[in-house]
Amino acid sequence: MKRTLLLILLFVIINTNFISADRLVISDGEINETIIRNDFAYHYLDNLFINQEKLSLFMDKLAEQVYEPPTNASLDESWSIIPEKNGYALDRENFIRFFYEFYYSNVSFEMKVPKKKLYPKVDSELLSDIRTNEIGSYLTYYRAGNKERSHNIRLATEAINNYVVFPGEEFSFNKVVGKRTVDKGYKRAPVIVKGELSEDVGGGICQVSSTLFNAVSLKGIKIVERYSHSRSVPYVPPGRDATVSWWGPDFVFKNEYSHPILIRAKANDGKMSIRIYSSDSVEYNQ
Repeated sequence: MKRTLLLILLFVIINTNFISADRLVISDGEINETIIRNDFAYHYLDNLFINQEKLSLFMDKLAEQVYEPPTNASLDESWSIIPEKNGYALDRENFIRFFYEFYYSNVSFEMKVPKKKLYPKVDSELLSDIRTNEIGSYLTYYRAGNKERSHNIRLATEAINNYVVFPGEEFSFNKVVGKRTVDKGYKRAPVIVKGELSEDVGGGICQVSSTLFNAVSLKGIKIVERYSHSRSVPYVPPGRDATVSWWGPDFVFKNEYSHPILIRAKANDGKMSIRIYSSDSVEYNQ
């Protein structure tokens, strides 16, 4: 009897240690995660069911580590094409399948993170096609000596340069350029607020949005949202400006052409230029 009890106790101890030692090692480059099977179990249900909330939280954490955004093809200053790059995301379906296989076994596993490719919207072939036909342009001037304002103009210009707007797609200046903050490199410079000159972070970028507005004033572009300043500005004719503010006005237009359009923007030596390109076969079907 004592021997039988001893054997049962020994079996329980060995079995418990064996289960607690079950590990899933996940590695890939800088990612190195180890999880224990029992950590994902409902213990009061005899470890038969997986705690889906814990599994979901772990996958979210892993997904953040895995994620690499795709990079669109672009043009450098000499108009040479910089090739696109694929991105990566966690393949949740394959990860769950592997996790279930591990969970309902009695052994440890090792695996590489299952990933799926994320393809960029703009590849070299598309960019090569839409860089050939200039359909619109506009040029404005600014005082290069005003270093803070010039700096802000260059930052916003870089944000919209090489941007591609697909047929039926809307371009939002605020969404593309993003919030103008000190952390993003923007400086305090003069702005117009309620008809009065003031100073704020990002001052000067309304010249970029206004230049863009004039460059895209084309028959195949629908202006969805645009607001004028409360007083005239020196860089465009009256009524041809487009004021923007992160918490206020935006400049939005929609591409109604049959092909994507490419924005090429440059700010240097007191000149702010924007040129719009598309395919040679671009059409506007009204």
